[in-house]
Amino acid sequence: MRVTNAPASRERRRRRLERAKGFRGARSKLFRQATEAVDRALRLATEHRKLKKRDFRQLWIGRINAAVRAEGMSYSKFMAGLIKAGVTLNRKMLSEIAIRDPEGFKSIVEIAKNA
Repeated sequence: MRVTNAPASRERRRRRLERAKGFRGARSKLFRQATEAVDRALRLATEHRKLKKRDFRQLWIGRINAAVRAEGMSYSKFMAGLIKAGVTLNRKMLSEIAIRDPEGFKSIVEIAKNA
């Protein structure tokens, strides 16, 4: 008698097809296409989690730059001034302050200018 390990194989295929739900056409129906599509989706998900961080940092820097230029200073001089002054606010917080509390941001710009 031939042993096929059918329950385990079926379960493995079911799990893979479950992950491919929502994909178009054969990619959600046929095991091989589903496997390739799911593998690619997982690989790209990892890559895009990294890219998301890069995109957000770029956004924060753009916002800070715009707010600092309105105060008559460049982004690079502003950041250099903050480092000299020992201010340890990250770019995310600086951009939030620039948007929500312009007066507070002006005082931070003054600290950077004086340093």
